[in-house]
Amino acid sequence: MTLLAITTVFRTVLIIIGIIVVLRVVGRMMIAKRNLDEEKEMLRRQRENEHLAAETKRNFGKTTIGKVDRKSLDNAEFTDFEEVK
Repeated sequence: MTLLAITTVFRTVLIIIGIIVVLRVVGRMMIAKRNLDEEKEMLRRQRENEHLAAETKRNFGKTTIGKVDRKSLDNAEFTDFEEVK
């Protein structure tokens, strides 16, 4: 009778340890996947910043003229200046 109780307890302990090990492995795999996703996102942002920097360098000193919307003129705040003698 006590032998059955000991084997049951031993088996239960082994099952609990097995579950803990599996959860740790799955957790580490999820952390690794998250780190890879973050690295891909960081590299994408870095490439985007390099592209913008190259475009800015290429357009340095150039002047662009664009069409002004009527809405932006209506919403703009204008300041009147007076000449000071």
